[in-house]
Amino acid sequence: MLAKNRLEIIDTIRGLTMISMILYHFCWDLKYINGMDMPWYGTFGSYLWQQSICWTFITISGFCMHFARKPVRNGIIVFLCGIIITCVTEIFLPEAPVYFGVLTMLGSCMILIGLAMKMIPAKIDPFWGLFVSIILFAMTKSINSGFINLFIKKLYLPQILFGQGGTDGLQNSFLTYLGFMQKGFYSSDYFSLMPWIFLFLAGYFLHDVLKSRFDSKIFHADIKPLSFLGRYSLLVYMLHQPVLYAVTMIIR
Repeated sequence: MLAKNRLEIIDTIRGLTMISMILYHFCWDLKYINGMDMPWYGTFGSYLWQQSICWTFITISGFCMHFARKPVRNGIIVFLCGIIITCVTEIFLPEAPVYFGVLTMLGSCMILIGLAMKMIPAKIDPFWGLFVSIILFAMTKSINSGFINLFIKKLYLPQILFGQGGTDGLQNSFLTYLGFMQKGFYSSDYFSLMPWIFLFLAGYFLHDVLKSRFDSKIFHADIKPLSFLGRYSLLVYMLHQPVLYAVTMIIR
């Protein structure tokens, strides 16, 4: 974000969420790498914990598109970081590789919305944009499972979209990237373009919905350690898992 327009509360929330994410991933490492007995991890409660992290990050990322000097360039950087994560996990953690992870998705959203952001505000009222984005997110949240939620019924999508996936589930990868997860596909961190681009868009429109209130003190609440962590969230994300992995090995 531009320094003169910085909303410190965004960095503070993002920093707090980074800590939550690090703790969540540390628990993952302890359970699935160290084999520690953690029966609570993998329950609905831990699912809600995981969802609270990704929902916050994705919404804030969309919100902050308005502050980016070069959103498309930023998106390309984040997308490339996602590719690095894929390559590193394939080499060092082949039993739990990351394909189409959160950085790949966020980078894609930044690029797509960055290319369109000059047209969107002029054509769509932010209140309606926020409302429609939330509805589309709710409808497509289960698209990876093969259906769309019409609220009164489920609309099952043609199975041909989800293919056979081959022996490793990586055939027709572009469809998996979009949200039509191919049979046999596995990723330890999978975020397809749908439904998450709609949550990203919700954050994008939320900015303009709240813009008139940005002078309020709440938007400038600054907890220094958290806001510092939030400002360097991409760097922390790239480094935290190798550090956690090393700590996990030491404990092991």
